[in-house]
Parts: sequence; C-alpha cells; structure tokens
Amino acid sequence: MFELPIYWSDYEDIAMKLYERFGYDFNESKIYRIRFTELLEWVLEIPHFKGTREESNEGHLEMIQAQWVYEWRDNNR
Repeated sequence: MFELPIYWSDYEDIAMKLYERFGYDFNESKIYRIRFTELLEWVLEIPHFKGTREESNEGHLEMIQAQWVYEWRDNNR
C-alpha cells in the first residue's frame, strides 16, 4: 500500500500514527505530560515521516500533542 510522506505540518496524520502506536497507553492527561524530547523521537520514528529534527520546533510539537488528544477523545467516547 502506498503512503504519502508525512511532514511536520501534518499534525492530524502524525496524531493518528501516534494513537495507532500507543492507543490506550496514553490518556489525555498523560499525553499532555509527555516531554517534547520524547515526543520528537516518536515522531521521527513514524514510517514515511520526511521531516527532520532540525525542522522541529515547540509550536509543531504543541500542535501534535493537541491533535493526539483530539484523536484519543474521538476514539474513547
């Protein structure tokens, strides 16, 4: 199956991949307590992710974290 590349601004796609990987291991409060250094590593490990460590910034990581919470909420209603 062909998958499009994922970049830093693809917050929803990244959040979906993180939810697929971690599922119930992280609830809303735990997601917001993840260190950005750890989150950065997890994002860089996503298959087809084409962003670089140097392109990351706090704003991207905050948006990814927020989208991950929305994804978790959508799947846990």
